[in-house]
Amino acid sequence: MQMSGMAAARPSRARLLFTVSLALATAPAAAETLQGALAKAYQTNPTLNAARANQMATDETVPIQRAAGLPSLNLNSQFNENVLIPPGQFIVIPRSANTALQLQVPIYQGGLVKNNTKAADARVAAGEETLRATEASVFSQVVAAYNDVLRDTQIVEFNRANVRNLDVNLRATQDRFEVGDLTRTDVAQSEARLSQARADLRNAEANLIASKERYIQQVGEVPAGLSQPPPLPGLPASVDEAVEIAIKENPDIAAATKTSEAAGFDVKAARAARLPTLSGFGTVNRSDNFGSAKVPPGLALVIPPTQESAVIGAQVALPLYQGGRPSAQIRQAQARKTAAMENQIATERSVIQQVRAAFASWKASLDVIKSAEAAIAANSLSLEGVRAENGVGNRTIIEVLNAEQELINARVILATARRNAYVAGFTLLAAMGNAEARDLNLDGLSLYNPKDNYRKARGSFLDWSGRDAPMVRSTRTVSTPAQDAAGAIAEQDAATTAPK
Repeated sequence: MQMSGMAAARPSRARLLFTVSLALATAPAAAETLQGALAKAYQTNPTLNAARANQMATDETVPIQRAAGLPSLNLNSQFNENVLIPPGQFIVIPRSANTALQLQVPIYQGGLVKNNTKAADARVAAGEETLRATEASVFSQVVAAYNDVLRDTQIVEFNRANVRNLDVNLRATQDRFEVGDLTRTDVAQSEARLSQARADLRNAEANLIASKERYIQQVGEVPAGLSQPPPLPGLPASVDEAVEIAIKENPDIAAATKTSEAAGFDVKAARAARLPTLSGFGTVNRSDNFGSAKVPPGLALVIPPTQESAVIGAQVALPLYQGGRPSAQIRQAQARKTAAMENQIATERSVIQQVRAAFASWKASLDVIKSAEAAIAANSLSLEGVRAENGVGNRTIIEVLNAEQELINARVILATARRNAYVAGFTLLAAMGNAEARDLNLDGLSLYNPKDNYRKARGSFLDWSGRDAPMVRSTRTVSTPAQDAAGAIAEQDAATTAPK
């Protein structure tokens, strides 16, 4: 998928979630956008593809349940060759063939087929909502992995720059110690801080490698030159607004509602076991002895070589006593209906908690960004002053080292807060039901519509219809190279840098 196909914006869409900024439009061709990563995951992520296949299997429950109410036609044929005929037989038929054509027509089954079919339809609808939730979950993981790579790349860069600065500082401290300007304590402090910085760098590089591997797991490709993600429009103004939208749009709530509806039809279907059933039948029989019938001499009996017969009728079955099984099945279905209703409330509670927590995290991260930006400005000014004062002997080496560390800490906090704000914002949109493929403006992709397969499955009445042979659409990652932290800064510099 070419990036240009992902980057074309369509502002006319009512629910457009992602807009393409001028910086993205002018990004190098080698850079990857968030939209591009999401599009690749949409096509090749195995979790999402498996969810689609499972939904196809759920679709087939509708024709399976409906088939119990349709006529059935069976042909039975049997050939007999009498290889040993006992003595004393007056009529001997050495060989024969019997063929029977049987038609069964269900007329009334107490509502069993109707309610089972309605339950299957409701579960298909629940599955479609679950597929929506899976899409949002996969996209949330892609967004998190994408931003983790960006954050950890920056943190590695900060730590590498810190190691370089502390290395220069140690050499300068040693030179000043040689001329008697500083003490051995100053040198030891510089050496300790450099060793700590190198350890921090190794940890940061390990975190970056882990983030890259998570990105590969979700997207299926190695992250290369990731561009800064575009803003997230459509975020709510208040937590109450977010909860109100989530109650209406969240796919988990919708799936739980449909599942509860299906359980209600299961109760009605269970009651059918106590009701009478009516069916019609018809049978056509043909017997053929191939003219081989042998009659004793003098017996005035003619056996024709073929005989045909047909019968039609109706059958009524009225259950009188079944050992209490129907009542137990009804009570079981009612208990499951109760459980489904309780799960509906539990799902709603969970969604409300997710929305409120994501909203709070998003708002808090925005505040942290402002504080971190102010801290970086203040720490930069402080570091410049401490270095100048150290040059004239008014500040110690440890004060310079502390000022440098405080600046790095503030930069790490800012990078982390930016990541947290974006991920929390996207998580909030996902909980509100607005972070699926249909919302993300993934241009150039043909979006999967589960209703297409459902209509095909529901319209199938033939025993010999089928679908394409099973095939894997997801990409394997075994051939991708093991990631390292080398070249992280060069890759990031080649992509669009974050706006200040």
